[in-house]
Amino acid sequence: MQHGPASGRITAKSSNFKETWGKLLNYFNQYWLIMILALLASSIGSILTLIGPDKLSELTDIITKGMMSEIDMKAIQSIGWTLVFFYGLSAVLSLSQGFIMATVTQRISKSLRTDLSTKINDLPIAYFDKHTTGDILSRVTNDIDTISQSLNQSISTLVTAITMLVGSLVMMFLTNVILTITAIVSTLIGFALMMLIMMNSQKFFKRQQKDLGEINGHIEEIYSNHQTVKVYNGDEDAINHFNTINHSLQDSGFKAQSLSGLMMPIMGFVGNLGYVAVCIVGAILAFRGDISFGVIVAFILYVRFFTQPLSQLAQASQALQSTAAAAERVFEMLETEEMVDETEKVETLSNIKGDVSFENVSFSYPNSDKAVIHDFSAQAKAGQKIAIVGPTGAGKTTIINLLMRFYEVSGGSIKIDNIPTADLKRETVRDQFSMVLQDTWIFNGTVRENLVYSIQNVSDEKVIEASKAVGLDHYISTLTHGYDTVLNDQVSLSEGQKQQITIARAMIADKPMLILDEATSSVDTRTELHIQQAMDQLMTGRTSFIIAHRLSTIKNADLILVMKDGDIIESGNHDYLMTHGEFYAKLYNSQFEVA
Repeated sequence: MQHGPASGRITAKSSNFKETWGKLLNYFNQYWLIMILALLASSIGSILTLIGPDKLSELTDIITKGMMSEIDMKAIQSIGWTLVFFYGLSAVLSLSQGFIMATVTQRISKSLRTDLSTKINDLPIAYFDKHTTGDILSRVTNDIDTISQSLNQSISTLVTAITMLVGSLVMMFLTNVILTITAIVSTLIGFALMMLIMMNSQKFFKRQQKDLGEINGHIEEIYSNHQTVKVYNGDEDAINHFNTINHSLQDSGFKAQSLSGLMMPIMGFVGNLGYVAVCIVGAILAFRGDISFGVIVAFILYVRFFTQPLSQLAQASQALQSTAAAAERVFEMLETEEMVDETEKVETLSNIKGDVSFENVSFSYPNSDKAVIHDFSAQAKAGQKIAIVGPTGAGKTTIINLLMRFYEVSGGSIKIDNIPTADLKRETVRDQFSMVLQDTWIFNGTVRENLVYSIQNVSDEKVIEASKAVGLDHYISTLTHGYDTVLNDQVSLSEGQKQQITIARAMIADKPMLILDEATSSVDTRTELHIQQAMDQLMTGRTSFIIAHRLSTIKNADLILVMKDGDIIESGNHDYLMTHGEFYAKLYNSQFEVA
């Protein structure tokens, strides 16, 4: 699947500065013409500015000579209006260039965010298992903001600085060679120091962006689970870990900013040194009659125009390093291997019955040789309730993840109505299931929007019916705006109420098959009984997979699969397993033992 304006899929990861910039410049492809116009406007504006010192030199000479006789006011007026016109036109061109560059960089930032958003939807679940939410958010927000700001500042600055540097050098040589050589020599020291700083600061900018992602990830983890941290008195550990990352960020940020911060003082010193050198050499030449006083005035301005671009180049180099460090993290995510493209798959499911079979399924997590599921085989007939039980880490949720194709099986196959799920598009497989997880998900929207999430043309009657079925309608009726109440920080929902919303959402979806992963784990016993009746009604005629630790909730399951260490060790209904089983009976009875 293609992403972004680049003509080809990015395949090779690289931390190389040039390669990162090469990838980033691909996003400029459709804007080259307008950017050339903007940069041309900037260059013309810089050239017009460079004409000023020559006119000021003429003006100074006119005034100096006029002090001996009569000042030519017409010539002064002519030069003055010429300078006003040139500087005014230069300002207009600079404003136009700034507007165009701001527009282009914001559009590129939008393209990068769009590509990352699209990429997130195409990444395998394994990627999110390895990266914290905060780190991913940092790439989408902080890193792209850094790219946007740095591009806006650096590209136009580079062109303007180079034009001013070359233009002032040409004008100085045309005016006086000796003073030009004097100015150049005085700046060579600063230029050498600037290049040395640039070579050593890039690694700190990269580390700074990496540390920023880590600290965002840590903060997101801690504050999204703040109550757990408080319960276990984990404040000190959390603070210590935060301080470690924060210290690393402070260190990398200090070194990056300190090294880059040295550029401006160095270039300021070089500029002042250039003024002194030009004044001294110019005074000697003027005393000898080789140049006029106006040439010295012009050269002082030329030295400023010559050293100022070096300072701007130093600032631009700092911005470019920040851009490269941020872009490297963004492209690292864009280069991550995606799920296999399935656009060519044409197999579909129609008039689905709901037969599901697991045939010799085995699974290992990516980049791991340890098998999590070993030769798993089971048959679920249409309309059956299949319960999967076992101790923590037995592989229950993994089986569901394989069924939903969140992960791909390492061996064997899973079939729906005798069609391998591997032959179906992921969207086709997932469209057959409603799913209620232990971890609830409520987004910032109205109650109704949360209930009908991603489902079109749902009537109000169906929404109310589902809410009543799970015992949620009474609570919703007490809210200020009922089903149109926005669920945000001002509306307090208990975990049980959140779970009721997700169960009602599954009812409204009305899919052929159902997956319940500890669906009633967050509700009290009375609410659980109420929901269980609604769930029994929902599961009627549907193939249902139930993961439960409360074994009392799956007594009426048609088939119970008892898992341990990735294998089915017992199977049958509740009565059979209580009579003939061993592990299940112990597991069931242990929940009713009195300590």
